[in-house]
Amino acid sequence: MPHQAHRLYDYHVWANDQLFAHLEQLPKDAFHAEVKSVFASVSQVLGHMYKFERLFMSVLAEVPNEVIFQKIQGWEEETEDKTVDEMRQLFAGAAEEFRDLLRRTPDPDKAMTIEHPQYGRLGTRFSDILQHVVNHGTYHRGNVAAMLRQQGYAGVPTDYMFFLVERQEDRR
Repeated sequence: MPHQAHRLYDYHVWANDQLFAHLEQLPKDAFHAEVKSVFASVSQVLGHMYKFERLFMSVLAEVPNEVIFQKIQGWEEETEDKTVDEMRQLFAGAAEEFRDLLRRTPDPDKAMTIEHPQYGRLGTRFSDILQHVVNHGTYHRGNVAAMLRQQGYAGVPTDYMFFLVERQEDRR
């Protein structure tokens, strides 16, 4: 049976897939439309999410901060002016790399010490950082739902409970 952190990551990928499938059904301009919100557009929210997927994957892989900081601008540039489908492909690639990292990490609860440039040193566990990735995604999918509603479009259900129900139905 997979570790709870792995199941939560599966949920995270599922929820992102649900969101992308929904966005693909909307008019193309909804993705880049400017709105008054935390981010200027849905595409910018997803660009932010992608950048931090990459960043935290690097943290979990114990890449030195100096190397991570050098890559941030490139991750941002990767998402600029992308279509929904192109952004979905970026997320799919990141998810595959993340899953590879999970396979190579035999103990999801292994102790880690990370250095944050602003907040200092944190003693934590691999699974705690992975939980943060999932929470970060959930928060920003909520931003997207609000931004779509602001444009007159419905959101899409991505709650964990919907994931569990779908997985239960898959097992029948």
